[in-house]
Amino acid sequence: MSRAREAQPLRRTLRLRAARPADALGILDLERHFPSDRMSLRSVRHLLRSPAARVWVVQAQVIIAALILLTRRNSKVARIYSVVVSPAARGQGLAQRLVRAAEREARASGCERIALEVREDNAAARGLYANLGYTQSALLRGYYDDGADGLRLSKALR
Repeated sequence: MSRAREAQPLRRTLRLRAARPADALGILDLERHFPSDRMSLRSVRHLLRSPAARVWVVQAQVIIAALILLTRRNSKVARIYSVVVSPAARGQGLAQRLVRAAEREARASGCERIALEVREDNAAARGLYANLGYTQSALLRGYYDDGADGLRLSKALR
């Protein structure tokens, strides 16, 4: 049986939901999968309380995916601040589900555009965003703590 077929029943049982303060440690645990620029527990807790942030998680027995969306008052551009999927849960379309939820929320909040930064060397994430219609608007030399370059991507929400 193909990996896609094996993942199908699991995909249907996983629920994307708004994060709660009690999810802070689970979100922080996912952060260890980033090669650099990891958030602190204090930052995660702040974002979970912030009216300018929307945080979603996907939970099995533990949190296996999360996305943080930031909006600013009087701005028509929302920003995907973080998307992370546990390596064991990749290939199930979870990042796509999270990004689509963020796009819906941004649109409902009156935003006309959504933007994000991604490591230039993250081929999987770049492929995801390209498939969802994001285009590169800037190359960010040395953007990440470890000196890696980043790309600014964006998408119109109309």
